[in-house]
Amino acid sequence: MATKIRLQRHGKKRKPFYHIVIADARAKRDGKYIEKIGTYNPTTNPATIDLKMDRALDWLQTGAQPTDTVRSILSYTGVLFKNHLEKGVAKGALTEADADKKFLAWVADKEAKIQAKKDGVVLENTEAATKALDAEKAVSEARAQVIAEKNAPVVEETPEAEEATEATEGTSEEA
Repeated sequence: MATKIRLQRHGKKRKPFYHIVIADARAKRDGKYIEKIGTYNPTTNPATIDLKMDRALDWLQTGAQPTDTVRSILSYTGVLFKNHLEKGVAKGALTEADADKKFLAWVADKEAKIQAKKDGVVLENTEAATKALDAEKAVSEARAQVIAEKNAPVVEETPEAEEATEATEGTSEEA
């Protein structure tokens, strides 16, 4: 039986959520599957992946073929790299301890990259919120100024007031 590691779509319209499953290649996309090994949510930033690494590795080693998207997910989570290292151990190219050390170093580097992306997204969101708040404050202040100008009492100048202001201007010019 030819098995595939593929995505099974769930969720709403325009809000996809996927189960990562092991299924017979002839089964329908959302049909019967052999085993569910994880979930994938592409709508979050970065995408949320929950995967049983040991089960995915076992299925890869028994010959299950991942689809293109699942292959990229397995690569992102390190399952393909772990499979590669275990093949090297089986051939005698490196020891089990070396393989574990390389894999742990890769995982630590990957976690640092993911955390940096999450921090960047949070920073972008706070900056965008600050800019939006500043723009809203400017609009509110302008609106308040227009309302204040409309509500201010209109002062009509009388000819006597005009003469008084001219007289004070004339004395200040002479000084």
